[in-house]
Amino acid sequence: MDGMDGMAGMGDGAGALPPLDWGTFFSTWELKPVWLAVAVVLLGGYLAGRVAAGPRSTVRRWRVVTFGLGVVLLWVCVASAIGTYAMSLFWMHMVLHLSLIMVVPALLVLGHPLTVLVEAFPADRQPRVRAALRSWPVSVLTHQTTGLLLYAVVIIGTHLTGFMDQMAQHAWLMTGEQVLYVGAGYLFLLPLLGEEPIRANPSYLLRVMILVVAMIPDTVVGIVLLQTDHVPFPVMMSMHPAWAPDPLTDTQTAGALMWAAGDGLMMAIGIGLWISVLSSPSRRSRVVGTWLEGVRRATLVEHVEQSGAQPLSREDADLIDADSDEALDAYNRMLARLRDQEA
Repeated sequence: MDGMDGMAGMGDGAGALPPLDWGTFFSTWELKPVWLAVAVVLLGGYLAGRVAAGPRSTVRRWRVVTFGLGVVLLWVCVASAIGTYAMSLFWMHMVLHLSLIMVVPALLVLGHPLTVLVEAFPADRQPRVRAALRSWPVSVLTHQTTGLLLYAVVIIGTHLTGFMDQMAQHAWLMTGEQVLYVGAGYLFLLPLLGEEPIRANPSYLLRVMILVVAMIPDTVVGIVLLQTDHVPFPVMMSMHPAWAPDPLTDTQTAGALMWAAGDGLMMAIGIGLWISVLSSPSRRSRVVGTWLEGVRRATLVEHVEQSGAQPLSREDADLIDADSDEALDAYNRMLARLRDQEA
């Protein structure tokens, strides 16, 4: 993994960087051959699986494009000025963190790589692959509680401990941090944004609630760094070039980014998720979970039958959209019947 020591630019390397402006931001690039190889393998394996599935693939083209964007952005983050200046400017390090733990994983999850994996196998072998993805070790790893806890531990553990100073002294920890952020973000968002063949399938209301709860570690870290009156990472900050802002200002700026951008990105993900729910009857039927949704449907069916309309069969009851115009008409008829009874 030595080729992925990446962004460190430690010691004199960090100080040798030219001052950051828009020109250097867009012109600073490194090849990062190991990360590039990882990106090629990820994207090549994904596309090979999608091609192997052929016409029977259920993964739509926009998801393929999304996964590709996620892989490209992963390499861009570590190979561009974002990665290069991350050890010179702590606020740029925070940009890298937010990109690797939120933006990149969201794009990867929306690409449905696990579905691509399953569908790449012949039809007679797919049940075994699905069973493996629903086994208890994988289920524990991909459960929404595991993802939330891992996300919180990574965010807090890398920002409010001595990890940054250790990373500044050991290049391999930088690589480990990058891998950790992408992995934690993927496991966190997998059961929330994905519709993959795994056991975890929380209701959409619970998914949104988890996204709200996940703002807490972002907010805590952001406020602590924003309000600090001392430099929490003296070893890392000792690498600051002369043109950079003073270490305390840099730390406080990074804290403001974590608070505002972290919560903003989480909110954007939640809004996007809710829009997808409102635009899909099948997702709307799982807003509150299967048990509560069953109660709601049973109540609706009862109202339809009491309104004098033709009784619904069990199949029709399962297919009915509780948010449809027909459901609204049945509800209005129920209200009219109640008014007649009170008259």
